[in-house]
Amino acid sequence: MNQKKIIIFMPSIDSGGGVEKNFFIVTNYLSIKLNNISVISLSKKYKKYIDKKINFVSLNSQFWETIGRRKKFLVSLFLLIKLLVSNKNVVVICFQGHLYCILICKLFNAKIIVRSNSSPSGWSKNFFKNFLYKKIYSFADKIIVNSLQFKKEMKKRFNLNSICIYNPLNLKEIIFLAKKKINFTFFNQKNFNLINVARLNEQKDQIFLLNAINQIKNSIPIKLLIIGSGNEKNRLLKFIKENNLQKIVKILPFTKNPFPFILKSDLFVLTSKYEGLPNVLLESISLKKIILSSNCPTGPKEILNNGRGGFLYKKKNINDFIKKFFFIYKNKSQCKKKTSYGYKKLYRFDYNKNLKKYINLITNI
Repeated sequence: MNQKKIIIFMPSIDSGGGVEKNFFIVTNYLSIKLNNISVISLSKKYKKYIDKKINFVSLNSQFWETIGRRKKFLVSLFLLIKLLVSNKNVVVICFQGHLYCILICKLFNAKIIVRSNSSPSGWSKNFFKNFLYKKIYSFADKIIVNSLQFKKEMKKRFNLNSICIYNPLNLKEIIFLAKKKINFTFFNQKNFNLINVARLNEQKDQIFLLNAINQIKNSIPIKLLIIGSGNEKNRLLKFIKENNLQKIVKILPFTKNPFPFILKSDLFVLTSKYEGLPNVLLESISLKKIILSSNCPTGPKEILNNGRGGFLYKKKNINDFIKKFFFIYKNKSQCKKKTSYGYKKLYRFDYNKNLKKYINLITNI
């Protein structure tokens, strides 16, 4: 394995996303087990989160931090080409910019492993895009997906074979971080306290959650905390103001450690339109929280064992959401049985078990 050159391709790193979280976990784990690893990224400010043994390939000027995501992909491809020209027996692990990266790797006869991050149902609505995706992805040596439902979608939609490796869950670390003391009086025992942790974007659909809260607010004492950053923030704040929700809804920016806030909540809510395998559900179950999640593709149904480990509502169906919500509110002790069941099933996402699969895949490619 020492003779293999491992290149991890991650052109643009943003804070707060599941893709980034798994990128850091997988990359740093590989550095413990393997030698000769490079990371290609123009987000140089995140170099401090990467093991020092890893060669971080970037550009010196801070200008490259400010350019758009697509431009970062294109510039990063030149850095990739430079490494491929000067190295042989290369394995590239691609977290972003899959189509471009696959073509470059095939041109230089390098092996490539692609990690696909979110369900195709969220973006595969364009015939031409689907055709390109299917054709170019077929050139990849291996495709990693993070749920079994995702694996089935790849086969059904594109006739592509893939390998399911669950997101590695560090249970001990989450429990440890959740114990950090915070000064947070917004949640209190008089209210039923809800929390949503996600990027503020259309995919995560927090506007749906606010609409539901607006219908529930006069029936029970309720508080909602949303933690995240993104381009939907102003829209959400406008809705909160227009519907006089300021006293019961609070938005906090992204934090690396949301676990103390989750620990103080009564219910974790996920309202996504589509996912891959949402880390935040695994993390909330680790803290033994009751879960109410959209039954979106892919991940929630699998994590919650078809509803045995938490509650699933029909995606975009506000009536079903409210119905499930009131059931949870009135039957908290019964809900705890689901929480216990979900916690017992977390072994599937074991940290070391799933990370070892990356090593085996790289070794045998």
